[in-house]
Amino acid sequence: MNRFTVWPLTAAMTLLAGCAIPPRLAHPDMSAAAPLAGVPASTDAAWPGATWWQRYHDEQLNDLEARALQTAPTLAVARARFDLAARSVDVARADGGASVNGSAQVQRERLSENGIIPSKFLGFNWYGQGDLGASFNYDFDFWGAHGAAISAATDRTRAAAAERDAAASMLTAAVADAYFGWQADQARLDIARFLFDNAQKGQRIAAARVKQDIDSPDNLHQADIVVAATREQVVGLEGAVAIRHAALAALIGIAPEQLGDLKIVPLPAAASGLPANAGLDLIARRPDVAASRWRVEAALKDSDVARAAFYPDISVSAMAGLSSIDLGKILSPGSAVFAAGPALHLPIFEGGRLHARFGVSQAALAAAVADYRNTVNDAARDVSTQALTLRQTLDRAQAQSAQLDAAEKLFDTARNRMDRGLIDARPVIVAGANLATLQDTQIQLHSTALAAEIALTRALGGGFHADPTSSKSTSGASSP
Repeated sequence: MNRFTVWPLTAAMTLLAGCAIPPRLAHPDMSAAAPLAGVPASTDAAWPGATWWQRYHDEQLNDLEARALQTAPTLAVARARFDLAARSVDVARADGGASVNGSAQVQRERLSENGIIPSKFLGFNWYGQGDLGASFNYDFDFWGAHGAAISAATDRTRAAAAERDAAASMLTAAVADAYFGWQADQARLDIARFLFDNAQKGQRIAAARVKQDIDSPDNLHQADIVVAATREQVVGLEGAVAIRHAALAALIGIAPEQLGDLKIVPLPAAASGLPANAGLDLIARRPDVAASRWRVEAALKDSDVARAAFYPDISVSAMAGLSSIDLGKILSPGSAVFAAGPALHLPIFEGGRLHARFGVSQAALAAAVADYRNTVNDAARDVSTQALTLRQTLDRAQAQSAQLDAAEKLFDTARNRMDRGLIDARPVIVAGANLATLQDTQIQLHSTALAAEIALTRALGGGFHADPTSSKSTSGASSP
């Protein structure tokens, strides 16, 4: 069949099949902004950088983050998923275009004496068959099925890259949160030990006064309760310190003894800030949103692949080789064999399979779009929650600082009066306990504000920024 008969036939068959070809799916409407209306923002607030933890100027934290990004098992899993997705692009590329295959075969066969041509007429029962050849095949991919498959695999690789960066962002936030939690627990432990010593002083005074029949035994029992309660607080915080230490080691992927001793440093100040353009830029700066968006693009390409299956598939194949039943003559010119020609495959009746597969691709696209929209809403809720929590905690800490100032003045006054012999130690003990309790509350508020700031940093993307033209993100939180 020559080209003058192949192409009209192809056109006619394509027209015949075209009546059943579904229309190409339109690109879905994707949200351009996150719903953050009503959440207070600041023009001074900046988006977190790729190494946002360095703003705390803590070399110990910097070292922990670097170790976590190198050895954390959760990040290793995310990297492996990215590598797997990247390999799928190579597979998709290899499936299209031209292919050349070689073959060689030698076999020894015996003819049946009772076959269609009895061996006695041929004069032999055994013969050797040798074949050498190469085949060529090229699929023209007129309808873009292979190209769409490659694009879908590439988009899934981009989604895997964004998921890898999302894992890195969660990891770095978890390390910073655990580290500052450990520092806060150490500061609270010092206060708890002061309260325990303070309670023991009160217990000794109560015991002496009961012994002298100045006070009733109930006062001593009350002092015993305070001592036991403060001792319990010390034990609890000692346990919390050990747990935080173990959690840090687990995040990095090492044993607690490999983490070593951490230096106690003061907690850094927490700052409130939601960038003014958060609603518009959040979608580009959240790795989970970027991953969802790439999955939508991949699902759209998958629908193109399913739709292309309705069209005729045209390919060209050729074969050249040597074939002989006399192995001694296999390399002679007379053993040459050739074949070449076009091939056409047109689905006419598939029992609904093509429409079913296209319907599956439609459903997958709808699910990907729904997941994207849900991810955007979750991102906005996450940012709103953390921004409002941070603002509320900072306001509470500022209001509580007035109580702390008053308690410090009361403690200083009581101690001065005791030094002058105007009062005994009991008012100093009470004032010291009140002051330490307020200091403990202040540390808890400070720690809560830092945790909210870190959570807000993660909610704002943790330094990620989507690059729509590459499978590599610009986040510095993940390793290559």
